[in-house]
Amino acid sequence: MNAALKSGLLVVLSAGLCGFVFLSGRKTEEKGNMAKLVGVDFEVFGRVQGVFFRKYTQKKAEELSLKGWCMNTDQSTVTGRVEGEKSKVEMMKDWLRKTGSPQSAIDKAEFKNEQEITEISFPNFSIRR
Repeated sequence: MNAALKSGLLVVLSAGLCGFVFLSGRKTEEKGNMAKLVGVDFEVFGRVQGVFFRKYTQKKAEELSLKGWCMNTDQSTVTGRVEGEKSKVEMMKDWLRKTGSPQSAIDKAEFKNEQEITEISFPNFSIRR
């Protein structure tokens, strides 16, 4: 692969016209394919309310460029949805299982309805009330 393709810039010459096409840099180790987008619903159990869990979840999602939402439930859990590149969603799932906010105590995290998606459904990662 030449340097222009590796840098994400391809010069197009056709019928005497010159133009530039910018290629997406969202490649993965999946043999050069575009990064897979996935969405997954989650619920986190333990001491996760009153410990800024939602705020830290939002911050971590934003760091990973993920979209979605989270909210407290009446069952003292935090539930939500996260969407983005598969590798980053996996990082978020690991964070929800093991880390959370500094004062939280996570008993378990459940993930449901994980599936490949063609586009992101949310403009950002929000906290719902």
